[in-house]
Amino acid sequence: GRKYIKDAVLNGAAAVVSDKKDDTLKITQLIVEDVFRFMSLFSAEFYRYPDKELTVIGITGTNGKTTVTYMIESILAQAGMACGVIGTINYRYGGKIINAPNTTPQSADIYKMMREMADGGIKYLAMEVSSHSLALGRVRGIEFDIAVFTNLSQDHLDFHKDMESYFEAKSLLFKGLGASGADIKKSKKYAIINADDKYGKKLSKINTNSQIVLYSAKEQDAGFKAENILLESSCTEFDIVYRGCGFPYSDITGQAPAAMTKHTEMRQIGLHNVYNALASVAACVFCGVPFEKAAEAVKFLPQVPGRLEAVDASGAGFEIVIDFAHTQDAMVNVISAIKKLNPKRIITVFGCGGDRDRAKRPLMGKTAVEMSDFVFVTSDNPRKEDPKQIILDIEVGIKRAGKNNYKIIPDRETAIKDAVAMADKGDIVLLAGKGHETSQIIGTEKLPFNDKEIAAKYLRMREERKKTQRKSGQEEFNF
Repeated sequence: GRKYIKDAVLNGAAAVVSDKKDDTLKITQLIVEDVFRFMSLFSAEFYRYPDKELTVIGITGTNGKTTVTYMIESILAQAGMACGVIGTINYRYGGKIINAPNTTPQSADIYKMMREMADGGIKYLAMEVSSHSLALGRVRGIEFDIAVFTNLSQDHLDFHKDMESYFEAKSLLFKGLGASGADIKKSKKYAIINADDKYGKKLSKINTNSQIVLYSAKEQDAGFKAENILLESSCTEFDIVYRGCGFPYSDITGQAPAAMTKHTEMRQIGLHNVYNALASVAACVFCGVPFEKAAEAVKFLPQVPGRLEAVDASGAGFEIVIDFAHTQDAMVNVISAIKKLNPKRIITVFGCGGDRDRAKRPLMGKTAVEMSDFVFVTSDNPRKEDPKQIILDIEVGIKRAGKNNYKIIPDRETAIKDAVAMADKGDIVLLAGKGHETSQIIGTEKLPFNDKEIAAKYLRMREERKKTQRKSGQEEFNF
């Protein structure tokens, strides 16, 4: 960043904060050991500690963060409580929508948005907290009131090197709850943790100045538990059992409080979304939404962009869905959910990102061919890596599985075109990895690319060809 100091000064900068002094500068310089730590502390002071005026909910984990923020936002809205969101898809509050270059932005941007939220009368913030942001100090100093842990599976090991370091980064959010000596809100802090995840179990045993609350589909003593789960093709039904907000959940007499149970349903499919809903209901209960009202609001949860989102394929006889799944665990979740729809075949299109964790590539390849009927292995965001090398890494896992139900097509648009051409009545085509994204990063260029639009394009072409061939008496067609 020092390369741009002179440009900043020419554009009116009054002072420079750096970890190294520049003797050629004639303006005030503040030399600090850690620029990012200073930026966080300075931003908090400059924007007058807006986090103290908000109930801040941080959501972390490998998968589910975005869905949980959408669910929390929806439940709070139904209770008449305005909620800002900072996350992977965008940053939105008070009618403003800002494109999100990072899941969790830099501290100066976070504090600026929190100040605008607080000044606009918003009282709640749901924020996706990435492991990178925790490790790099982007959320340092923010007073979180509620922290949610979804799950942890292999991802980002290019940055964290191993799973223990990845877990340690995630745990910083929970270790920091209520730890600030300058705590102004004096509010009780809550750590909402997935008890069915092995890293969730480990996290529930850490030292934290917060009330640990477990959610589960298995553990009987969890504070929020899903029972009588019915996974159907069009919706999901289940009971939410709420056993109070403490662990081991006892009242002032030392007795466990009576459990409250509420039957609910949602349009979202898949067991993973049951967990997302449980976490969201728990967070909203600790924001002050009555349990029964929060559970009832699950019925009206919105479709999250790029998360098992359907492409309009009416009349085609088959379905196309797009999903952001870009880890092995997410791939298992989404294909398991699709299997509940009883498709004739599952045709999957996926690739892996370049300049990112290589170790997950063979795992995803193995999972894709084992759980799908056919797989098109293609590019995701190759960045500066050779797409063919990324595909070779994926193919290692496919060969381990001993499968040959796949085809390599490095160009993603061509792969989607061929998947649409292959699909037949009763099939489901899954376009995995990019979800809501509207661009593809090749080299250093960010080129327009939208899975949903590409699929729709070839659906239209397919239908036009069918009409033409019906007129000419042909029975088969190819693009």
